[in-house]
Amino acid sequence: MSYDSEEILKYFAQRHKIEYPLLADPGSNTIRAYGVWNKEATGMQKGFARPGYFFIDPNGVIREKFFEAKYRERLTGNSVISKLFPELSQEVTETVEAPHLQLALEQSDPIAYPGTRVTLATEIRLPPDVHVYAPGAHDYRPITLVIEAIPQMELKPADYPPSKILYLPAIKESVPVFEGKFRITEDVKVNSGSEFLGPLGKEGKVFTLSGKLEYQACDQAMCYIPTAVPVKWQLQVFPLDRTRAPENIRHK
Repeated sequence: MSYDSEEILKYFAQRHKIEYPLLADPGSNTIRAYGVWNKEATGMQKGFARPGYFFIDPNGVIREKFFEAKYRERLTGNSVISKLFPELSQEVTETVEAPHLQLALEQSDPIAYPGTRVTLATEIRLPPDVHVYAPGAHDYRPITLVIEAIPQMELKPADYPPSKILYLPAIKESVPVFEGKFRITEDVKVNSGSEFLGPLGKEGKVFTLSGKLEYQACDQAMCYIPTAVPVKWQLQVFPLDRTRAPENIRHK
């Protein structure tokens, strides 16, 4: 391990107030061993790892990994936690009045940077004996999260939980439904293009992601009129920190 690598990492950790251990890997030996060495990177990023996460259990076994095909795109740490332990990580930003259900809006991060992916979520709570139709239901209005596209963000497909098959004796049909409490999530990637970075300025900007939750609630006696409830999240985006280490400890 070279003096420069240690000092550069120390400078970075102090500037960002990072208190957990960091690994200097000047020969890229560790990232090669983990199979995450980025062979495509050039220039200052040559020898870097692809950004990502391993989830390692107490026995040292890798249980999950989160890596993206594009090395300029990465999940935030909170977003990864929200996927592994959704009940621990999501920050409730707003509760919404909705007919026949309770709706809470959540997001993994209030702050993001170009290239990062954050997770938006709607947590739905249904009263006993009330259900909504799940995606895949034919001839019924399934619950759908629709977020409006904006140029500064790339929307990923919404992720729905496993549904339950409910048999309806009155019409002798089996349909996929959701009951009780469940969560719909959608990842949003912040633009990392040069045309987006400039207008951010030094202070960053706040972006609003708006949309709607469409659904049709039913109980044992009847199905109610299909409903669309407005939803929105706010995300503050800061520019990338391109501050370099002092010249006397930079790699030559």
